[in-house]
Amino acid sequence: MRKIKKILLVLVVLIVIAGIALCACIFHLKPQYEGEVQLKNLEKETTVYFDDFGVPHIYADSEKDAMTALGYVHAQERLWQMELLRRIAPGRLSEIFGSVALKNDKFFLGIGIEEASAKAIAKLDKTSPSYQLTLAYLDGINQYLEEGVTPIEFTLVGVKKEKFTIKDVYNIFGYMSFSFAMAQKTDPLLTDIRNKYGAEYLKDLGIEGEFNTTRIKSSKENIEEYTTIAKSVAALLDKSPIPPFVGSNSWVAGPNKTKSGKVIFANDPHIGFSQPATWYEAHIVTPNHELYGCYLAGTPFPLLAHNRDYAYGLTMFENDDIDFYQEKNKAGDSNQYQTPTGFAVYQTIKKTIKVKDTSDVVLTIKSSRHGPIMNDLLERLDRKNPIAMSWIYTQQPIQILDAVYGLSHAKSKDEFKKAVQLVAAPGLNVMYGDAKGNVAWWATGTLYKHNKGVNSHFILDGTSGKDDIAEYLDFSKNPSAENPKWGYVYSANNHPEAIDGYLYPGYYLPEDRAKRISALMDAKSDWDKEAMSKMIFDNTSSVAPEVVGNLISNVNMKSLSAEENQAISTLKSWKGTHNLEDVAPTIYNKWIYLYLKNTFEDEMGSDNFNLFLGLSLGKQIIARQIANENSVWWDNIKTKNIKETRNEIVSKSFHTAIAELQKQLGNTVSDWTWEKVHTVEHEHPMGKVAALRKLFNVGPFADPGSNEVINNQFFGYNEEGKYYVKGGPSTRRIVDFSDIENSWSILPTGQSGNPFSKHYDDQAEMFVAGKFRKMKLNKEEIVKTSTKLVLKPQI
Repeated sequence: MRKIKKILLVLVVLIVIAGIALCACIFHLKPQYEGEVQLKNLEKETTVYFDDFGVPHIYADSEKDAMTALGYVHAQERLWQMELLRRIAPGRLSEIFGSVALKNDKFFLGIGIEEASAKAIAKLDKTSPSYQLTLAYLDGINQYLEEGVTPIEFTLVGVKKEKFTIKDVYNIFGYMSFSFAMAQKTDPLLTDIRNKYGAEYLKDLGIEGEFNTTRIKSSKENIEEYTTIAKSVAALLDKSPIPPFVGSNSWVAGPNKTKSGKVIFANDPHIGFSQPATWYEAHIVTPNHELYGCYLAGTPFPLLAHNRDYAYGLTMFENDDIDFYQEKNKAGDSNQYQTPTGFAVYQTIKKTIKVKDTSDVVLTIKSSRHGPIMNDLLERLDRKNPIAMSWIYTQQPIQILDAVYGLSHAKSKDEFKKAVQLVAAPGLNVMYGDAKGNVAWWATGTLYKHNKGVNSHFILDGTSGKDDIAEYLDFSKNPSAENPKWGYVYSANNHPEAIDGYLYPGYYLPEDRAKRISALMDAKSDWDKEAMSKMIFDNTSSVAPEVVGNLISNVNMKSLSAEENQAISTLKSWKGTHNLEDVAPTIYNKWIYLYLKNTFEDEMGSDNFNLFLGLSLGKQIIARQIANENSVWWDNIKTKNIKETRNEIVSKSFHTAIAELQKQLGNTVSDWTWEKVHTVEHEHPMGKVAALRKLFNVGPFADPGSNEVINNQFFGYNEEGKYYVKGGPSTRRIVDFSDIENSWSILPTGQSGNPFSKHYDDQAEMFVAGKFRKMKLNKEEIVKTSTKLVLKPQI
């Protein structure tokens, strides 16, 4: 008995010791929000106040000291995220994740971001403020890397610490730019459809922009080759540990549209959800500069920001800045290819990818005059038929560092506009509002034209030169609006109006959000911050009820079950809302998915159909194609001697939808609420391991909103009938120049990327509920509600 007691006592002691050790370890791994830290290269003492949501408010005597402090505290919260982001463009994920990341590494290493970064850096003015402040920011990161706590993820996957350099900053911007593009997913799919079935099948897809009526004012060989590109690139971006940038909303109300007579600025860039979240908020104050911004991990200047004088943000332009060219090899010599002036030799370089726990992989990269050959970078592409990728980002001068510095340091609207002009790619809609009452937006990017008759939505001919870029447009031709007479500017990734009669080609999203935004903005002229906050969380589609009407008109009402009748009744009274308690969106989205599947999958095949669902094509086609009784897509090409009609396809889809919903959610239609099928979970790369999911992931939560409403919580369709939200607003910001110290923001999860920090997920429930918190500017309030970390010059 005594032995048992002793054993139990020893076990209890061991458990207590283990618990104490675990608590000590967790405490050690937490970010430091108070106390003192000595840093090298600081000129004077710098104070960082962390407010009640972990936002650092940095007070320094010089901007150089402020940037060193920013780099330090940013790394403290997001070093793991910085590490992942800097590894994508140079193809270095396999070093830490092994062969599972090899496809990703081969592709990004081969498309030329790293080489373009090196060229841009070589041309930088090393004495410029943008360069010097970037070095100070990197110095702060590297001091934390050397002296700070090692993130738990580094330990779990075995990351070897390396200093951050300015090349990492450029590579991060390069990955961001590529993730904005849509041509790499869309052009090959459209070429495949055209080559298989002819031009008639393209008319319903709206590739000339005819579906986007709400505009921002202002040969058959190698068929399978093409869609391999689209499917491969889409899969790489979907599986990337850092999510792609995909869309956005923004609107800026001028003085004549607000109750106070002051500008109100709203912005919510749409990005794939992940944990940690995309943006890190920070507030910098020096004697000559103040800015509250949202920073991308590893980058020194914010892409979204405001101060007491002006505010800015961005949405994706969705313009076409990538073209694909079919090259033709010389007979008997695959090292040469045809050009308009004869045969030329491919440029060839070899690169090595280090792969964890196995041997290195040597990658041979070929490039034509148009760009890198995709056949060397993607699997299952026949090397006999080379396809080159031409991308504006790697071909035009990259001045992104000076651009983002200029945006964050502008002293006037005209200075801000000059900084916008420096961005050759990606295409962005840069939104602006200021305390003087100015509102504006400008499309960034070096825009270009092809010869008349060339459609850049398809794979182009690389041999003759006739499909090459014919003209680069001056920035004055970019879509824009400054202080328009209607009193506001907005963007929702929709098609801008024609400039000089020319509609710029792109991959614009449906008009749903744009139509809703413009209708709401036109309807009143007494906007205030509270009304704006409701609008930015608006879950109503103004297009869906019209689609429902078209769907129902194709259903025979005489042969419906009780549940089907109730479903129809629910849809008829629906106003297009996607609130948690709504039933109609559950029915609507199931019906839409099956209508799309029964209409398009027979021609496209399963893989291409799933790709199509995720493109702007698949989203914008619904309202128009369903209204076209004579669409060639209605006929199922797999049924012999039978020609299906719209009525048959839509009715079949409805009956199947109701049957599947009964099986999934029961026979009581009123129980089919949106909250049961539409959920969000913010996934961390480590959270893919089941044992680590609860530690690293945030959620899941029932989530209001939907595809293409203002609260754009986007998801992919599937057979399961559950809609797992892939992304949405990466932040919601409302800047009110009548009350600038009380402007609002919210992040999807929290400020910190450290799972042991209380700020890892402290905004998550507020975010799904449509709530906000202050972006504090008042120092007295900041000091009262914050912890204090003092950074001292190292002696």
